Amino acid sequence: MRSMIKVCDREIRVEGRLLRTARLEADGYHFLDDPQPLLDGLRRCGTRIDLFTFVQRLPESSPRYDYPMEWDNYAVLPVTTFDHWWNNQIRSYPRNRARQAEKKGVVLREVPFDEILVKGIWEVYNESPVRQGVPNKHYGKPLETIFREEATFLETSAFIGAFLGNELIGFIKLTWDENRNQANLMNILSMVRHKDKAPTNALIAQAVRSCADRNISYLVYQHFSYGKKQRDSLSDFKENNGFQRVDLPRYYVPVTPFGAAAFRLGLHRKLIDHVPESIASRLRAIRSAWYNRKVQTVTEAL
Repeated sequence: MRSMIKVCDREIRVEGRLLRTARLEADGYHFLDDPQPLLDGLRRCGTRIDLFTFVQRLPESSPRYDYPMEWDNYAVLPVTTFDHWWNNQIRSYPRNRARQAEKKGVVLREVPFDEILVKGIWEVYNESPVRQGVPNKHYGKPLETIFREEATFLETSAFIGAFLGNELIGFIKLTWDENRNQANLMNILSMVRHKDKAPTNALIAQAVRSCADRNISYLVYQHFSYGKKQRDSLSDFKENNGFQRVDLPRYYVPVTPFGAAAFRLGLHRKLIDHVPESIASRLRAIRSAWYNRKVQTVTEAL
């Protein structure tokens, strides 16, 4: 169950049935330097909210507030200049892959948000119903839905396209905070059939260049690891491209007595977070094999 409310000129997303948890709609992209006025507003808003969660802004990793918290991890790349990243922060393999993209005709550029871009994004999303062993949540969505979903935070975002001729074969939506201190890769996706041209490596390189040109100090590639997983191919890709794991405080502020009790009992976490990693990894492998087999069966039927 999800709803949207506006408090103190902030869009707030409220989720959950039993435990109602609120967060900024732009959580992880926009931040709160003084959360108290918003917390006061949430208590007076008339909507039942049990917990409010927010994450602390980079670069300060020591807790600034006395609210209950847990550590949340992010993949963070400190940005000074493109040349410094290219020569000192990445490993040789991703550097060679980015060069390979250029040699194979992939062109990178920032592009305006319009119907032409959204049509290209829609085609990238609809290449396969499964990505990295899990269902592609954007597969099969109407073009109008993709337009609406990609149209968020346009005043603080830039789109980067990887083109092969006139075809969009990959893209990034880069969204920065109010102070232009950090930018997050809100979306990054490339076509699997063009994997040999390394468009994702080229997109990362252009994202670094775009941040450096705007004097943005940190580029964030979502989480470094997810759940209890410590290493996988995605975290290796991030590390090879210069991203480092940074743990930041994520605060959970009780708004009701039930919210306080739920946090102490760990009810704010997903069910999978309570499963031991030895079991969770097996479940992920089974899920991935099942979805990949399903896609292969459909492909062969066509």
